[in-house]
Amino acid sequence: MTLKIGIVDTTFARVDMARYAIEELRNNEPSVMIERITVPGFKNTPWAAKQLINKGVDAVMVFGWIGPSLTDKITYAVASMGLIMLQIEYDRPIIDVTVHEDEAHDEKELFDIAVDRSRKHARGGLILMLKGELTRWAGMGLRQGRPDAGPIIK
Repeated sequence: MTLKIGIVDTTFARVDMARYAIEELRNNEPSVMIERITVPGFKNTPWAAKQLINKGVDAVMVFGWIGPSLTDKITYAVASMGLIMLQIEYDRPIIDVTVHEDEAHDEKELFDIAVDRSRKHARGGLILMLKGELTRWAGMGLRQGRPDAGPIIK
């Protein structure tokens, strides 16, 4: 079985996060097929994800870039709910890979977060799709976009 991954990204993003995820997917699973749709902004991502699901992808990765304003945060929350509803309705994993502009102190840190988060979510998505679970890493404090926090051991 060849794994088919849908990629949704936006022109609003300031980093081409999908590029790094696709690179990671292909480096770890050369036979993976990629279907990509780029939309203007995060509100359009549920529509694009549904288009890819209708084309038969096994999973979708959605790359979002959220501005710092309250309007941006509300937009994200509403569109994210749409993605969650699609997951449930179509029984396909939709991995939300989002960067919030206000989570970094400067553009270099923002870029590093975006690349790290994209690569790590791609790897996690492959494990989920190819092996069916991530249980081996449960409670390990893994982070996407930042260094891993590690488990709390008592």
